[in-house]
This record gives sequence, C-alpha cells and structure tokens, in this order.
Amino acid sequence: MAFLAVIILGAGLLMLPASRTGTGADTVITAFFTSVSAVCVTGLVTVDTATFWTPFGQGIILGLVQVGGFGIMTLATLLALLVRKSIGLRGQLVAQSETHTLNFGDVRAVLFRVARIMAAFEAATALVLTARFWIAYDDNLATALWHGAFHAVSAFNNAGFGLYSDNLIGFADDPWIIVPICGAVIAGGLGFPVLIQLFRRNTRIKNWSVHLRLTIYGTILLLVVGISLFAAFEWNRPETLGPLSLGGKVVASLAGGVFPRTAGFNSIDYGAASPDTLMVTNILMFIGGGSAGTAGGIKITTFLVLFFAIWNEIRGRDQVTIAHRSISSSSQRQALTVALLGVAAVISGTLLLLMFTHYSLEKVLFESISAFGTVGLSTGITYNLAPGAQWVLMALMFTGRIGTITVASSLALSSRPRLYQLPEERPIIG
Repeated sequence: MAFLAVIILGAGLLMLPASRTGTGADTVITAFFTSVSAVCVTGLVTVDTATFWTPFGQGIILGLVQVGGFGIMTLATLLALLVRKSIGLRGQLVAQSETHTLNFGDVRAVLFRVARIMAAFEAATALVLTARFWIAYDDNLATALWHGAFHAVSAFNNAGFGLYSDNLIGFADDPWIIVPICGAVIAGGLGFPVLIQLFRRNTRIKNWSVHLRLTIYGTILLLVVGISLFAAFEWNRPETLGPLSLGGKVVASLAGGVFPRTAGFNSIDYGAASPDTLMVTNILMFIGGGSAGTAGGIKITTFLVLFFAIWNEIRGRDQVTIAHRSISSSSQRQALTVALLGVAAVISGTLLLLMFTHYSLEKVLFESISAFGTVGLSTGITYNLAPGAQWVLMALMFTGRIGTITVASSLALSSRPRLYQLPEERPIIG
C-alpha cells in the first residue's frame, strides 16, 4: 500500500504542466508508467526522459527512484527515528523485515548504516561522473553536477533512468562514465546486509555467512559469465561493438555484463543485438542481484540455493549443504516458490503482451523479463506499446519490485510446524 501511495503521488506530480515539455502522449498513462518505473527502480520508459520531462519532472523522477530504492518502509522508519527519537515494536518489525536484519536489537543501527552507505556510494559516484561530464561533455559545472548526481542515484538504485536520449550509448567506450556507473550498480545490487557485513572490522573470509558467500561468489560468477558471453557474441557485430576500438569493446563488454543485473542502462542498441545476447541477457535479468538491495529478479541466493539443492539431489545426499552449513528444507521450499512464481509471472505477462501487441515472442519475452526483473532494458518496443500492454508492464514491474520480498516474508512468517506425521508415499517423478 505504501508503494502504491507513492506511485499515485508521483504520477500526480508528473501530470503537472511544470513537469513536462512534451506533447502528443497520453498524460495520465505516461505519468503512471513513469512513476511505476521510477518507484520500482526499473527504468522502462514510454517517452524520452531527456526531452519530454522538464528539470522539475526529472527531479520528481529522481526522488521517486531514491524513495523506491531505499524502501518505503525503511524510509518511514528512519524518519520516525529522527522525529520521535524512538520506535515502537511494530516499527521495528517492519524495519527488520525490510532490511533483512538477523538481530532484532540492531534495527536502529542498521537503518543509519543503510542511509550512510547509500549516501557514500551515491556521492562518490556523482563526484567522478560530475568531473568527467564537466571536462568532456557539459559546458558548465551546474549541468555537469546535475547529470552526475542524477546518473549516480539512478545507478546505485539500479534504476537505469538517463538524461540522454540514447541513454549511455554515446558513452559506450568512455571508461570514466561506464566504470563508475558499473561500480555503483554492482554495489547497490549486492544488498545492504552484504555491504554492512563487508564494512565491519575484522571480517575475514572464513567467518563469512552463507548469505554473504552466496551473494559475493554468485555475483562474481555471473559477472564473469555475462561479460565473457556478451563480448563473444557482439565483438565483431557492426551493429553493436564492431566499430569500437579494442579498449572501447572491453568497456562496452563490461557494461553488457553488468547492466542486465537489473540496472537498466544500455550502452548498445539491444534491438540490434544477436539472439544469443538476448538469451543470455534474459537469464541474467531473471536471476537479478542480491537480496535486500536495489536489484530485482528472483535474487542470486534463490538461484544458488536451488542449484545446490539439485546438485545434492544428484549426488544422493539427504541434506543440502553450502560452505559446511546445512540449508533448511523451509528455505529450499521458499526458494522454489519464489522462482516458480517468478516464472509464472513472466509467462503470464508474456502471453498478455502477445495479445496486445504484434511483436515477436523474442522481443515480448525480453520486455516481460525486463519488467519483472525491474531491469529496464528494451529492444525498443516500449515506446510503441498500446495502453493495455503498458498496464501489463506496470503490473510486472510492481510485482517484481515487492512480490518476491512479500512472498518470501509471508512464507517465513506463516510457517507452522505440524505436530503429527502423515504416512509417506512416493509418486513417480520424471
């Protein structure tokens, strides 16, 4: 309900004449679509952010991205702490659920750490981007500062909104733009519990929790695989990386492996990408990033818990073990539920989009996964979608942003141990 309230508020502000310069678009649905995309930190757009919205409207979008990334409940709890200097039991439970803290007494400290970490990463990224924009692209410091701050907030929150009509295609071979944005995207996608553990003193690898190991190692693996495959498929294609220099191809390949991890920026035209690249991007978008962060998707931990469950089943082991720790059957069931509900959402959204559009299954599936994973990448069809298709994408973005968290939390809270055991029977599998 809090997310819906902010979406409606944001849409109302974007419908103000002061927010837009463009004409010819349906103001109501355009405002709602942009508000949903911003609050759900997705980045899909039906109009050109750089030209359709005024600086005031762009500021509204940036505010919605920041609120959506930080989390409505976390932000409300933090404000309550600042104003009342105290917090009730209900507020602590809400904050604990939102930030995924394991220690009930650490909620207040975690909230301030989250705020400090977010501010630090966004400020550092904005500083580098501002300097680069001012030196190489913008005429004055004020414009460079606005561009640097906007893209820094959008990057850390994995939103993908840009202030250029071609997003980041014009900077595809500029490491001073792409690398800082990629760094902010990765940091935001790791999740706040991981960042907090990494920043603690005397944190040794041997003392890492299972969640930290899964997130860090899983992120490294997916980045290596994503960057390598993107480079292999697009290296010599004249529509994408072909015209770039060797260094430009390396930088663009880095972006091609990082941005599908729910960031939504694009440094190439995905409408011209090869089918192989689109398939790899689909997989990366669906998996997403770390839990309790700004990334979307079913999350790395969900994917890896299912992988280890399959691996241990193949090896004939009764227990699922990761890093010398056993994973409870309830965690495995939660991971399976989240993953299968994600598949169901993508399939349902794809079928509805096929009904409302005339585009191919390849493009529609890419759009559906991008919306559910709150990624924001597109093959270029978002601008031309009918209103019915836009509402489908809005539902997918909203589901992808809060659906997995809500489902996982509700499953954990509704767990009730059965006091008796029913007779066991084994159906034929496969």
